[in-house]
Formats: sequence, C-alpha cells, structure tokens
Amino acid sequence: MCGIVAYIGPNQAYNFLIKGLQRLEYRGYDSAGIALIENNEIKVYKEHGKVQDLVDKINGKIISGNIGIGHTRWATHGEPNQINAHPHLSGNGELAVIHNGIIENYATLKEVLEKSGHVFKSDTDTEVLIHLIEEIKSQENCSLFEAVRLALNEVVGAYAIVILSNNDPDTIIGARKGSPLVIGIGNNVGEYFMASDATPIIEYTRKVTYLNDNEIAEIKKGQLVVKTIENKEKTPFIQNLEISLEAIEKGGFEHFMLKEIFEQPKSIHDSFRGRIDSKDLKIEMRSLNEFENKIKNLKRIIIVACGTSWHAGLVGEYLFEDFARIPVEVEYASEFRYRNPVLYPEDLVIAISQSGETADTLAALELAKKSGATVFGVCNVVGSSIPRMTDAGAYTHAGPEIGVASTKAFTAQVTVLVLLALGFAQRRGSISDSKLRNILQEMERIPAKVDKVLKSSETIIKEISEKYYNVRNFLYLGRGYNFPVALEGALKLKEISYIHAEGYPAAEMKHGPIALIDEEMPVVVIATQNEIYEKALSNIQEVKARKGKIIAIVTENDEKVKNLAEFCIEIPETEDALAPLLSTIPLQLLSYHIAVLRGCNVDQPRNLAKSVTVE
Repeated sequence: MCGIVAYIGPNQAYNFLIKGLQRLEYRGYDSAGIALIENNEIKVYKEHGKVQDLVDKINGKIISGNIGIGHTRWATHGEPNQINAHPHLSGNGELAVIHNGIIENYATLKEVLEKSGHVFKSDTDTEVLIHLIEEIKSQENCSLFEAVRLALNEVVGAYAIVILSNNDPDTIIGARKGSPLVIGIGNNVGEYFMASDATPIIEYTRKVTYLNDNEIAEIKKGQLVVKTIENKEKTPFIQNLEISLEAIEKGGFEHFMLKEIFEQPKSIHDSFRGRIDSKDLKIEMRSLNEFENKIKNLKRIIIVACGTSWHAGLVGEYLFEDFARIPVEVEYASEFRYRNPVLYPEDLVIAISQSGETADTLAALELAKKSGATVFGVCNVVGSSIPRMTDAGAYTHAGPEIGVASTKAFTAQVTVLVLLALGFAQRRGSISDSKLRNILQEMERIPAKVDKVLKSSETIIKEISEKYYNVRNFLYLGRGYNFPVALEGALKLKEISYIHAEGYPAAEMKHGPIALIDEEMPVVVIATQNEIYEKALSNIQEVKARKGKIIAIVTENDEKVKNLAEFCIEIPETEDALAPLLSTIPLQLLSYHIAVLRGCNVDQPRNLAKSVTVE
C-alpha cells in the first residue's frame, strides 16, 4: 500500500525522490522519508504527515547524493508518526531500508534478534527486517546481496524492499514478493530508477522491467543483475511504458478525481475501441479466440474482486447470466480463500483489479490456479502481477487513475465485462444477431451519452450537494443492473466525504433499512425506465410515506418520478445492460461535490490507499 522510490546514477537523487513520492502519495500519506548516501554516510530525513511536510522540514538544508531511497507510508504496524516513518536503519546505522508490505513473522524474528542484543526504535515490522539482514551479514560474513537473499528466505509475508549500504555506496538492492516493484533503465550510463509503479519513472525513461515474486535485483557499479532467492540468475525482460506524462497530471482540474470523472467518455471508448464491429457483429479479443472451446462448454464463472471492482463484478454477474446463460458467483477476494471454496478444473475464475496488485485478489488467483481452474484477469495496469499470473485476460485501457476513490476504472471494467459477456454469448449461441447488434450499436453511443450527463447534470448536483452535505446518513437503492450502482454510489460517498451511506436492492428496503427513514434521510433511488420501473416507483412511494427525501436518477423526460422526488437527475435512455455506465456518473459527481463542500481531501481520503497490496 505504501509508495517506494529509489535512484542510483550520475545525477543528484533528491529531486527524483521527492517528485516520485509526490506522484506515489495516493498509495499512502501518513508519513514520508528519504535516505541518501553522502560522503559514505547514510543521511535520513523523515516526517509525520504528507510529502510536503517532509519538503518543508528539509527546506534550506543542503542535500546531496547520487544514490537514495524514498517512502510514503500507509501505516500497518505502528501508528503514523516520525519514528515509525521509513526509511529504517540497521542497529549499526550502516544499512537503510524502505518497505511496502507486511512481514507476518516479524514478532518471532524480533524476539530472536532482541536476544542477540538488537535494540529497536520503532513499532514497525520493517525495522525487524533490516536488523535481520544486519545480523546475517555479520554472522555469515557475506556480501550485502547474500545477506538480503538469506534474510528473505526466513521472511513470511509480502514485501517490496529497497536497501542501501554506506559500505557499498555504488550498490542498491531491490526485491519483491506480493508487492510491486518496477525498475527503470535511465538514459544515462549506469542510471536506474525503482518505484512501486511507473508513474515516478515515466518523466525520465520509458524502458522498464518488472520484478517477479521472489526475485532480487542488484544494481552495482552501473550493472543490473536479477536473481531468485534461490540464487538463480534471471534475464530481465525490458519493455516500453505506454503511459504519457500528461496522463498523470491534473490537466487544469482542481482534483484528480474530477479529472478522471470527466475522462470517462474517452476511457470507455478506449476500452472498446478496436474490439467491436457492430456492422459485422464482431467482438475481437484475443482471449475469446484462444479459449473458444472452453467458453462453449463452461458450466460456471467465479468472479473475485475487492471494493469498486467487486461492484463491477456484480454487474458482470448480471451480464454473463443474462447474455451467455452461464451461472456466476461473485466473491470477495478477501474471503474467498479462507472459506475452503469448492473449485473445479472446468471453472473459469475472473479476477478484476484496477492496479493488478491487489493482495487478496492475487491470493484468490493462486488458489484457483492450484485447483486447475482457468484464470482470467481484467486489469488496468500493463505489466502488473495479475496479468502475469493469469492464463488470459483483457486490459481496460482506462489510463492512470490517481484519485484514491476509483471512478473511471469502474466504468472501464464494466465496459470490458459487457464485451466479454457478449463475446461468450455469441460463441455459445445464446444471443440473437438482432439483440447483439442493438447492444453493440448502443455501446458505440455510450461515450457521447456519458459526455452529455457530465455536461447536463453538474448544476443540479451542486444544488443537491449544498442542501445535503451536512447530513449524517444516505441510503442508495437500485434494482437489477442498477443495484450494484447503488452499492458503488454509497461506497464513493463514504470514501471521500466520510458520510455513512448504504446501498441496497430496492425491494430489500422493507426488510430492515426502512426503519432508518425519516425526514432527515436523503434516499438516492436509481429509477431508470425498464421492465421493473413500476417496482421502483412503488419503492419511492414507500420512502415518501415515511417523509424521506428522494434524489432520483431517472431517464430523460420522466414525469412520474418528478412528481414524487425532491430532485431528479436525468440520464439518456439506453439498453438496460448498459445503464450502469450512465447511472453511476451522477453518483460520482454527487460524492465529489459533497466532499468538496465538507472540506475533505478528495484525492487522498483518510485511512485509504489506492493499491491494497497487503491483506
């Protein structure tokens, strides 16, 4: 969940480290720190709070060094403060480490090390790791690389680490297991970058290699060597980054979240561009062709995901069952492997993740692979762990998403799931040509309709936000394809405004939540016109009878709901299966504007991080 950066090369490291941490701050912002080697001495600067607090603390000091590491923290072990901030030093002060992940057996290791005379200054699991490396290096009288390798063989848990030594000022070591680490190859001789993802690196180089699990990278005297923790040398695969620097800047918007909401016409289009042909009824995705026989004979699909991706998976459940007539189960990845699930080799397991590094989802995939099931990934980040682990998959092409609360990733995931469900249906013969043509043609119109919602709804959403930004509770109701949208709308409001909100299937309101409704309770109802529209009207009447305040998402020119609701937000008419791509947009904007009025940090909400790389 934390963000890590490192530099070694002919230039000064400080500017890259600070700028890199600012770009990675969406991964954690409890504290920040850097360490550089100056005159064969490790100098550490760290501060509780955001990266800017660290910059303010350093301001005025002369800092130099051609090798350095940096860290922005999302706290796991030990409260957020300066002592627990990374980097952490070994007991003798000769080694420094930054770490993203959790060392699960740190308490056992710490007890053994304390008996050997080690004294710890922090409450973190990370400090235990660097003391362990120090102990092994001393006892075995070995190289730093060998000490790191031996230490990692004793570690249980997840990690991406980078280590410096003042005795090896031309060496930097990185390793990973379960947490991401990318290495950039600079344009200057002997210049290398390391980071949790590519966003800090793209300004300096496009050539990168991604470490795999249980691999250790040593950069020494300008040369990169990659080995496994079993000491087997590997040839790193060098690839070119496809993202642009402009994609990770705000582009004139006040917040990344607002920028990403307004990017959805493009991100949805990019997610189906080149993959569909409504005239010839083609859905061209390599994975569909490679697994055509598997698709034709599928008996069950299991979707595993977390958070917003889980909500996209729920939409996928409706899509696959509606079009392809395949039974679907949608599982929280965080619970999946702990309940001894029943899996068969004939199953298809689909993992959905924006980052491709979600720890729980990766663990679920490992279990699925062991059972012999085919595993499929839907992911946004090229080169991330899930695409490398799965048998096949599809990228969403949403582009970088910096705001912690996911927006365009959700609609991109739903777009790809629509294509997959239709592709499965076509290959199984469970959808007519006329229905397939209608949906594909409508999909091509969706980006323009999303753009229309963005332009037409912001004024009324600002009015709604001004009226309700101080309430304590919201209820979100939806039916059918819009039930997952209700869940997602409630999650967005909770994440960035800290207002308690719950999403429910509209009919379930009578089974408990209706007890909460009074004149103080805003109830968001997604009541677009479809075959269950009259049912939604009945639910609105039930809320009105208890003096609840109705905020309705309706189809354009709806008159029935307008007579009942305090506010109506109109969206264009569309196919029922594509409705989530439109109905979710006003809910994203509503959450955003309420959070702004409440003075919340929209892009970096408290206690959250973008990429959940620990369990």
